[in-house]
Amino acid sequence: MNNLSSPEDENSCCESDSQLVRKGKRRGRMLRDPTSGGGSSSSSTSGVQMTNVDGGVEQPMGTTPMASYNEERMRRKLQFFFMNPIEKWQARRRFPYKFFVQVVKIILVTIQLCLFAHSRYNHINYTWDNRVTFSHLFLMGWDESREVESYPPSVGPLALYVQQDFFNTIDYAIEGYQNLSQAIGPYSYPNEDNTMAPMHLCLYRYKEGTIFGFNESYIFNSEIDVLCLNLTGNVTDIGSEAYLASKDIVVSFSALVKATLEMSVKTVNFKAAGPIAPPDCYQFNIIILFDNRDHDGQMLLSLDAEPIRLNCKGNIEYTTESDIDDTLNSILNMLVIIVCLVSFALCTRAVYRAQLLRVTTVHFFRTHFGTDLSWEGRLEFLNMWYIMIICNDVLLIIGSALKEQIQRRHFAADEWNMCSLMLGIGNLLVWFGVLRYLGFFKTYNVVILTLKRAAPKISRFLICALLIYAGFTFCGWLILGPYHIKFRSLAITSECLFSLINGDDMFATFTTMSGKSNMLWWFSRIYLYSFISLYIYVVLSLFISVIMDAYDTIKKYYKEGFPLSDLKMFVGTINPEDYIAATVTESDSGESLIDLVYRFCRCPRRPTGSDGPTGYTSLSPKP
Repeated sequence: MNNLSSPEDENSCCESDSQLVRKGKRRGRMLRDPTSGGGSSSSSTSGVQMTNVDGGVEQPMGTTPMASYNEERMRRKLQFFFMNPIEKWQARRRFPYKFFVQVVKIILVTIQLCLFAHSRYNHINYTWDNRVTFSHLFLMGWDESREVESYPPSVGPLALYVQQDFFNTIDYAIEGYQNLSQAIGPYSYPNEDNTMAPMHLCLYRYKEGTIFGFNESYIFNSEIDVLCLNLTGNVTDIGSEAYLASKDIVVSFSALVKATLEMSVKTVNFKAAGPIAPPDCYQFNIIILFDNRDHDGQMLLSLDAEPIRLNCKGNIEYTTESDIDDTLNSILNMLVIIVCLVSFALCTRAVYRAQLLRVTTVHFFRTHFGTDLSWEGRLEFLNMWYIMIICNDVLLIIGSALKEQIQRRHFAADEWNMCSLMLGIGNLLVWFGVLRYLGFFKTYNVVILTLKRAAPKISRFLICALLIYAGFTFCGWLILGPYHIKFRSLAITSECLFSLINGDDMFATFTTMSGKSNMLWWFSRIYLYSFISLYIYVVLSLFISVIMDAYDTIKKYYKEGFPLSDLKMFVGTINPEDYIAATVTESDSGESLIDLVYRFCRCPRRPTGSDGPTGYTSLSPKP
């Protein structure tokens, strides 16, 4: 407290605020010695000698009325700090800037997310539909049953088993690419004159890979060589096998690891066009993969199409309307970035000022009470809601910047996923932040306090449950993996067990077990029955009981009162009606946003007309 009056002004200060001093003495006594009676003449707490002054109120030895005045001022400062925005408005008519910014932010980011989600869905759905089309045009053996992903799969993997099928598949893709103009879709070749571009074939082979199965011998070098060439000229007439032979290229399937066949197609998407949105232009880089890494006689066949968005050269009259759409989206992105920057600045400033107040409070407790503030009391100054808001501000700023780059066609395919990840998590945390303001009401605050109370016990409980879960996961993966489709990998095993905990697809899990080994069949029954019984009937019940115990404790606290830390005991009951608006000083409550604007503009600060001889205005409660 650096702005206190000089000793010669002490009497006048104490006389003008005698009521405030006496109130500070009474509350200070409760914190120093909660068990002492009001009429005792002396006591000692934390090694500090107490003396009876002013009608039986105890203070530390040597404490002056000015010290009690400082104590009450610190209490008022802490009371104002722990007020919620509603109480601060009632106490000082202080406008809740952070709350207003959060309301504006949640509206803007939700609108931004809805627009981006619609655009992303159209983009992903369009690329997936084109991938299905390309599979029909260029992939031999593809049929409609493979277009819908089902579980368990209705058909096996698309694969090649005969060497000639490898060359036939390449010839089928070449023929489909040559007849691209016959496709229903508006597809074109990537060349400016719309002539067929050469297809690109790459062979990934072991440097040496010859197998002599008849006498169990082989020649092998694990180094992989890559051979790439363009399929040009008369490849469409003589076929891929003869073309490779003319280039002195022999395909050894025992050494072949994988092969890729690449081509490019351009198209325009009219569906994305709207009243102010232009069509989208794309180039699809198509890759047909021949996967022979397992060397198990089965060469897996797949097709992937990577979209690249291009700048369209369309109707000039449409350009004006498309610019409107780009401008509106850019304005929305800029507004989100500006609002998030303001929110970030306000919340960072609040966290910083809270830590300064924590340091001041710790020093006050040491000098005034001769004791350190407890860790529980120190944590009261760390507002995790503000930390969460700062995190979502950072995510939204990055996501909005990526979205702006996507809209300006300066992007790669992965930026769609990165942008959606940033905006999605940021929006999730923004809506979580609404819980902070619902917590100001008793009915909604019960849920938040219950989760907060149960969090430590739940964490300890989950650690034990996860250890058991990990044991079941590793055991099931090792033993049942080769014989059960739901245990093929560690991740799939974990997902299967988690589904069983929630009662999903139990019968199918029992029936799809292979019967090749009677011992493993019986083990699978014992394994599944034990896991399901343990987690559904025991673990989940205990988990719910932990939460219900915390809920009952919170209800008890609402009836009998919450336990108080040393800081809360010092602060006491917060009553906004005790404050007189416009009488709290700058040093007690900090600069307002308007004061910061005045200081930034280098304008003289508005006079309050209430400065007293000590440099402070009165903090006396209403009579």
